[in-house]
Amino acid sequence: MISELLREIIAKGESLNVEFKGEERKALEDPELVEAVICLANRSGDEPGWLLVGVEDDGRITGARPRHAGKNTDTYRVQALIANRTRPSLACRVEIVDLDGLSVLVIEVPTSRTPVSTPEGKYQRRAIGGKGKPECMPYLFPEMLARQADRGIQDYSSLVVPDARWEDLDPLEFERFRRVIREGRGRGDAALAELPDKEIAKALGAVEANHEVSAVRVLGLLLFGKEDALRRFLPTHEVAFQVLTDTRVQVNEFFKWPLMRIMEELITRFRARNSAEELMVNIFRIGIPDYSEQAFREGLANALIHRDYSRLGAVYVQWHEDRIEISNPGGFPEGVRLDNLLVTPPRPRNPSLADAFKRAGIVERTARGIDTIFFEQLRNGRPAPSYERSTETDVILVLPGGKANLDFVRLVVEENQAGRAFRLDDLLLLNQLWLERRLTISEAATVIQKPIAEARAILERLMEGGFVDAHGEGKNRSYQLSANTYRRLGEKAAYVRQRGFEPVQAEQMILQYVKAYGKITRRQVVELCKISSTQARDLLARLVKKGALEKHGLKKGAYYIETSKNMDESK
Repeated sequence: MISELLREIIAKGESLNVEFKGEERKALEDPELVEAVICLANRSGDEPGWLLVGVEDDGRITGARPRHAGKNTDTYRVQALIANRTRPSLACRVEIVDLDGLSVLVIEVPTSRTPVSTPEGKYQRRAIGGKGKPECMPYLFPEMLARQADRGIQDYSSLVVPDARWEDLDPLEFERFRRVIREGRGRGDAALAELPDKEIAKALGAVEANHEVSAVRVLGLLLFGKEDALRRFLPTHEVAFQVLTDTRVQVNEFFKWPLMRIMEELITRFRARNSAEELMVNIFRIGIPDYSEQAFREGLANALIHRDYSRLGAVYVQWHEDRIEISNPGGFPEGVRLDNLLVTPPRPRNPSLADAFKRAGIVERTARGIDTIFFEQLRNGRPAPSYERSTETDVILVLPGGKANLDFVRLVVEENQAGRAFRLDDLLLLNQLWLERRLTISEAATVIQKPIAEARAILERLMEGGFVDAHGEGKNRSYQLSANTYRRLGEKAAYVRQRGFEPVQAEQMILQYVKAYGKITRRQVVELCKISSTQARDLLARLVKKGALEKHGLKKGAYYIETSKNMDESK
């Protein structure tokens, strides 16, 4: 490790990936060092962890004390100590880095795929403690199971429930499962609907059985369990349906039922509250619902399939005046992030449960239900769904409601009737262009979460279809909706405003505004030039680079003033 990188890590302070161990007052003993390494190895995430011995909690560099004879620290002996005192054995990289004449012992700790302990069986993990700061905490067995499920190593839904028996499963739920398959019109596994109860349970892996059932798995209880059995054996399982108006709670009901029964109940409630308006397209009447039932079904099913059943907490379905929120305990599985949701391979936390839902025909057999959620929202003239409020411990899906963009729906329907159906990527880019007015290729790639080459190909295809126009060349090339598209969307003047937008003219307007009023913000640039927030950001950055403006403040508090050089020239 080079000293510049180490200084950068220290400057950022302690985190889930970085721990400081100062030796100013007391030397760090070998058992303490090993436990700190184990703590980092059992953390969440894929980034490397760093144990820095010789750095105090406040970031002061005080130096690491020699650990071996001759007033030296043998890095190979430290590596051997860690490997010999961890189970399973950890291979860490150890270095001595000199900073300001002081030695810092740097230990790079890889994330372990399996839980790591001391030879005595002590497990710890790095997590946010009660004071809101990272610290080492006991690593409990349910947390290990949940972490293994996140990594795709352990399927919690396939675990055997020791005291559960066949008699704890409800014959009515097996019949419900058959009925769901039959009503699915070919979406499910029709062969399952003809089997007796025990054969269905065996086929799904819901029980352990040879000739007779010897054990019931978590999956069996979730799909077919009696309510009292679910309360006894799976106390973490709960689903809430709430209707909220401002701060008032109109409906607040909790269910501890088998999952198929919950799906039917909540879809029935959804249909009772969901309204629709009609749109005439040519000779056809098109119903535009407040919320797509297919998107709601997929979002609810995903919450039930991907929730962490080892943790307390309910799956919440909250119906607000302008949106529906569906949340579930358990963050995204390992490898799934906000910036790759649309393209990452399916990674169900409970694979056996996911397979059962597919075979019942409740979710897409392609396992790309999230695509369905986005596609349904956009084609119904609604804003794209959002997962941005999700955390490390909860996934939160927001389905925006409100007034539908009927002109956008008309455009989608007309193209579909003409045999030119839009794909999801097309809708994502058209929606973003409608909101932001202009996009560069790199911005388009971010929207569809795909490489720049694919984004360019999609934009070129939209250009060939007459939906998009391009302006500029090379890195300055940008895209906007075409005049014909704006006309079909009922915004004829918008194209003229965007087409007539010239950065040089806008720069002069901004500089004149600053001369008159002393400073300007990005929001004021948006209002002044009638452009998007992204365009305003780029314009201001260009003026700063030219030396015409200076930036002061951060984020929403940022503003721009004229540079002293520019002021002198104007005089």
